[in-house]
This record gives sequence, C-alpha cells and structure tokens, in this order.
Amino acid sequence: MSLEESLRSLSLDYLNLLINGQAFGDVTFQVEGRLVHAHRCILAARSLFFRKFFCGPDPPSGLDPVVGEPSRVNSGDTRTTPRTLSVIPINLVGYEVFLLLLQFLYSGQVSIVPQKHEPRPNCGERGCWHTHCSSAVDLALDILAASRYFGVEQLGLLTQKQLANMVKKASIENVMKVLLASRKQEMHQLWTTCSHLVAKSGLPPEVLAKHLPIDIITNIEELRCSSSMPLHHHHHHHHHDLSTAADLEDQKIRRMRRALESSDVELVKLMIMGEGLNLDEALALHYAVENCGREVVKDLLELSAADVNYRAGPAGKTPLHVAAEMVSPDMVAVLLDHHADPSIRTVDGVTPLDMLRTLTSDFLFKGAVPGLTHIEPNKLRLCLELVQSAALVLSREECNANPPSTTAIYPLMSGDPNRSGNNNIGDHDSGSRLMYLNLGVTHMSGGDSGDDDNSHNTRHGSQGGGCNPAMYHHLSPDY
Repeated sequence: MSLEESLRSLSLDYLNLLINGQAFGDVTFQVEGRLVHAHRCILAARSLFFRKFFCGPDPPSGLDPVVGEPSRVNSGDTRTTPRTLSVIPINLVGYEVFLLLLQFLYSGQVSIVPQKHEPRPNCGERGCWHTHCSSAVDLALDILAASRYFGVEQLGLLTQKQLANMVKKASIENVMKVLLASRKQEMHQLWTTCSHLVAKSGLPPEVLAKHLPIDIITNIEELRCSSSMPLHHHHHHHHHDLSTAADLEDQKIRRMRRALESSDVELVKLMIMGEGLNLDEALALHYAVENCGREVVKDLLELSAADVNYRAGPAGKTPLHVAAEMVSPDMVAVLLDHHADPSIRTVDGVTPLDMLRTLTSDFLFKGAVPGLTHIEPNKLRLCLELVQSAALVLSREECNANPPSTTAIYPLMSGDPNRSGNNNIGDHDSGSRLMYLNLGVTHMSGGDSGDDDNSHNTRHGSQGGGCNPAMYHHLSPDY
C-alpha cells in the first residue's frame, strides 16, 4: 500500500468514526434541533477553539451547555460516561455547515460545493450543478465564517480557493457578496479577484452604491482609472463554447424570472446593467404579465429597457395579446398606459381587440371560453372597452395626422361624428358593441337582454357595473 493510499484509508476510518459517533462519542452538540455526536480528543487536536473549550481555563464564548447539566468534563474523571455529558447547543452555524466542518476536522477532506442536482433553498434552477449559483456561494461563505470562528485555518484556505473559482462564473450580485465578505475577513487575494470583476462589470457608481459601501466604490473607480479597464459585461470573456454560453443564458433567464416572481425588479435592473440581460430576448415583459402582479409589470416598464410592443414566439404575440388572452383589466390598463399598441397583429393577423371579441363571442354563444375555466363577465367587458377605446384614440390620431388618405384601423363607433360613410363597417361595429352590452345585461341584470333601458344603464355603469370608454382615453397610472 502506497503512502497516499494509507492516508486515504486513515481519512475514511476517521470519517466512519464521525458517522458512528453515537456509539463511541463523548460529546453531543445540538444544531437546529438535531443532535450531532463527536469525540472531544479529535476536536481538541484539530481545532484551537475546541481545545480551549474542552481543556482551557478560560473557554471561548459562543458555546453554552444546556442549563442543569455539567458544562465540561475533567479529562481525568473516569467515572463520567457519554450519557452524563452535556448537550452543547450550536447557534452560530447551521446543521449542514457544522457537519461539513466536522467532516474536515475528522478526515482532512470536504466537498464545499453542494451535491449536483440537489434541491437547494436558494436555487430554484432544476438540475443545477451548484458550481457557482447563489446557493453554492452562500454555502461557501458560511463555511468560511465557520472556519474562522472555530479556528480551522486549513478549511478557510480551501474555501477561499473554491470561492475564487466560483466568482469567475457567478452572477455579479454574488461577486459583490463575496467582495464584502473578503473585506470583512481580510482575505486580500479574494478581495483583489472580486474587485477586478466588479470593476469590469460596467456597473456605474450610482448602481454600485445600492449594494456596496462608498469606500469600496471609491476603490473600484480608482482601479478602473489606474488600469484603464474597458467596461464590458462580466460573463462575456469567460465562455467561448457556444453550448456553455447558451446554458449560462438560460440560467440568467431563470434567475430573472425568480427575481420577477419575488417582485425584485431592482435585481433585474442590476442584471441588465451588470450582466447584459436583454429583457426582450428573455421575454421578461411577457413572463411578468402572465405570472406577476400589476406593480411588477409597471416597475419593469419604467426601467425603459423593454419594448412594450415586442412580438414573441412563432405566433408573434405582444404583452398586450397575452393580457387580453388572460382577460386581465389590470394588465391591459398598465400596458396601454405605457403606450402598448392595440393595432399590432400576430403572424395570423390577429389584434388584441380581435382576441377579446372572439372571447366575448365564445362566452355569449357557447357559454364557455376555451382555455379559461372561469371568467368574470365584468372583466371581459372592461378589457374590451379598454382596448377598443385605445384603438379608437389611435385611429383618430392617425386620421387627424393624415385626413385625406388615412383609413381608421378599427371601425368607428356608430355615434362617432367622424363615422365613415360605409354602412357595412358601421353596422359591424354596432354589432360588436351590442355584443358586449348584452354580455353585461345577461350576466349582471338577470338575463333580460330585451330591456333597452336596462341595456343603456348597464353600458354606463348604473346597474351592471359597466364602464364608460371615454374615461379610458387618458389612462391613469394608478388604475
């Protein structure tokens, strides 16, 4: 057996001793409500902290045995058994980190990177290998802090090397997280690595100020000036393989979606500036309309980094098409308020107004809408009025701009003073208006669609909760 094989065998033997600690252990720790059995002699031999705690006259603070049980056992007291020893609560680190710390103390080896494909609390990426995600970085930082507190210097050095490799592929927010930790714990080499990465990220000082102290920002700006660093995006110079680049782009999109789901638009802004995230290519607005709340969509639009009329996928749908399909007045209103164009057509030539008219027809004549298990008549009517009012405004603006030759994109309402002389068009539009008037009467006034007065009142909101289209000619951002 070679020396290397002998050392590996010794390491495994000690690791098995930790695994079977309950049978041979003489000290018990409680971490996050779970018991961990260990051996005082090994801990004292491998850690200065534990040596002082078990044997020193002035044990370090931080570990306190359970009240009512003996705190420490005299090494010469042979009458004491493991069962009479105290349970020592550990509140400074989590269960996973403490086990990894003990694993290193027993065997001299440890894997700081989480198991690949293992579900992690800070990583929602399915099948992630956890080589540089937020969960892997957080775990490494926790192990680093534990190694310094418990006086395990070799584990600290090993973790620093691992972090130095992680940050080269990590997101810019994780790089700044490691940067702060490296300064706090005076890890100069890691500090230098992270400082250069942040300096190259292209993030301006006003954005950095939201995440870093002013003195660190000053250092980064000095580094930029002294080295004349070109500002480019953090990820672009690390990966030349196209498949790897595609994987990273997918990870970036998944992180963006998680940020939107948690209403963290500020993180999305950081990804735009620091990682070159393209909101249109990532279909950020389409995703937010379908999966997030109105305020998230509004904040995303106010970043002025997404095209509100971007057509996505083979069908060429805009966010307004998606909102119309969802029958969401909130989303329709906020998109129109940020200049969504109701006249844009899909590849099949369908506008958002066409979609809503079809949904209304299906609901009225079939009693159900394909793909929607439940639909509220008021919301459907309100969406229809919002989009139709916006389309009319757009049509009138185009007519005013080009009165001799321009024809309205949508038929004008029958009561419009500028109504076209084409009776067929006018009749078609009247039928469309009658369709959603009947919608309100049928479902909000007991189904008496033959009462003209009730139909008129429903249109103006006196009985059926309907809305006047005129009030949407100038949409309020607080709708």
